[in-house]
Amino acid sequence: MWPKLIANARKGGLDVIQTYVFWNVHEPVQGQYNFEGRYDLVKFIREIQAQGLYVSLRIGPFIEAEWKYGGFPFWLHDVPNITFRTDNEPFKQHMQRFVTQIVSMMKQEGLYYPQGGPIIISQVENEYQMVEPAFGSGGPRYVRWAAEMAVGLQTGVPWMMCKQNDAPDPIINTCNGLICGETFVGPNSPSKPALWTENWTTRYPIYGNDTKLRSTEDIAFAVALFIARKKGSFVSYYMYHGGTNFGRFASSYVTTSYYDGAPLDEYGLIWRPTWGHLRELHAAVNLSSEPLLFGTYSNFSLGQEQEAHIFETELKCVAFLVNFDKHQSPTVVFRNIPFQLAPKSISILSECRTVVFETAKVNAQYGSRTAKVVESLNDIHTWKAFKEPIPEDISKAVYTGNQLFEHLSMTKDETDYLWYIVR
Repeated sequence: MWPKLIANARKGGLDVIQTYVFWNVHEPVQGQYNFEGRYDLVKFIREIQAQGLYVSLRIGPFIEAEWKYGGFPFWLHDVPNITFRTDNEPFKQHMQRFVTQIVSMMKQEGLYYPQGGPIIISQVENEYQMVEPAFGSGGPRYVRWAAEMAVGLQTGVPWMMCKQNDAPDPIINTCNGLICGETFVGPNSPSKPALWTENWTTRYPIYGNDTKLRSTEDIAFAVALFIARKKGSFVSYYMYHGGTNFGRFASSYVTTSYYDGAPLDEYGLIWRPTWGHLRELHAAVNLSSEPLLFGTYSNFSLGQEQEAHIFETELKCVAFLVNFDKHQSPTVVFRNIPFQLAPKSISILSECRTVVFETAKVNAQYGSRTAKVVESLNDIHTWKAFKEPIPEDISKAVYTGNQLFEHLSMTKDETDYLWYIVR
């Protein structure tokens, strides 16, 4: 499935594939690594490279991702005196060992950009600033340690921390969210670029809640605004491809289906018109890559809720005309040319005069997903059940006591159930 997914991402105008590294699938038992089959990280990265794309490698190793334990293996729970994600020696020892293992593997395979590989950036930790205050003085010490540890591995490519405004130099602080063009505080150093590591293309579903899809126009508006307002040079869609949480890997209350409304849906099919509309946006941005990368930036007001952002070299120019008004379609004058702006929209002007893309105008093909019956399950013999062994004899109980036990400590994550016999 990987080659087709990567090919459709490339056709959609992407040039980087971003992926997490899942500690709990790669080291399910302490010291025993698994990089086989669908967990073959090297093979996945090589396929990306073969199709001419780059890689953003989010090692973490805490990844969140609505994934069981945020990606931590369960055996970490039983390490003596451990406290996760703080200035705690047992935790730091195991985190450094795993991160070093992944980096060493990438180096041995020649996968970092200076080696001729596709990996252009890596991530350490994940959205730590959200929980950092809970760890007191240990939180900032841990952030500094994680940064020094990562940089010390000498990958030859930058490291980033998402949602970590005070990421220590040279770690790049990045934004996650729906509207980073409005909420991102910006790089914490002039030498760092503006990166958006998670542009949420929809909202992951929770059991019992209604599905919340994000409009194609809104995604495009957010991307264009981040580039225009924040001089953004990297936008990663979370997710660009949805997926399926097989087995028991989904975190609590998260459904098996994950980000089904992404540009490539849960099944890897093209989700129209989102995929096509974003492809046109990517083409418009690439058309003006020279002024975006090397031009002088300026901005000014075009009205009460309208503004212009310009990137210009001696020979090339691109402008973003922004209308925040959700109801009106004002006409603005830019460089002596009138332009009518749709409600809540951004028009991209090639050479600062010709509209090449409008976020609110969807020209891409619409489509619908249909399904057909390939197997009927109305026969009792086609159903199977997993029978959880239920203890009936208290003399054969694994543990006895006069209190309730801590669930995970007892089950070691081998089952969701802990059975009690009361006498």
